[in-house]
Amino acid sequence: MNLQLSLKKKWFDMTKARVKPEDYREITPYWLKRLMFYSSHGSFTLTNSEWEEACSDIRSACQSSSDFTEHLEYHLDNWYLKFRSYTTNTMTLGYPKKGDPERTLSLEHRGIEIREGNPEWGAEPGKIYFVIKHGKII
Repeated sequence: MNLQLSLKKKWFDMTKARVKPEDYREITPYWLKRLMFYSSHGSFTLTNSEWEEACSDIRSACQSSSDFTEHLEYHLDNWYLKFRSYTTNTMTLGYPKKGDPERTLSLEHRGIEIREGNPEWGAEPGKIYFVIKHGKII
C-alpha cells in the first residue's frame, strides 16, 4: 500500500537529497484515520467523536512523562488501534500532474512512530508527531 504525502519545496528538496529521512504529521483525527486502523472485531470503525477522543488520549499519554512509550501502547491497545501497513512513501512537491517525475519521489516505507521530531527538519521543539520514516529511493 502506498502512502502519498505532499510537501513544500524546502522539505521535498531535503528529502530528495537524502538529508531528511522522516516526515512529520500532527496527531489529529485526519492523520489518525489515515495512518492507523481500528482493529476490533465487534465493530467496523469508530465514530468521528471517538476518533477525536482517541487523539486526545494519545496526546495526553505523550504528555504524561518523558518516557511515554508504555502509556502510549496502553492507549493504542485500549482503542484497538494499529498502524496501517504501507510499503512505499510517495512524496510530491505540492500537487503535481500525474506522472511528473521532477515533482514526485517514491521511497521505501520504514514505519511510523509517535515521538518528537527534529526541529531542523520542520518539527516544533517538544511537540509529539506521527513520524513517517523513509528508506531508500525506489
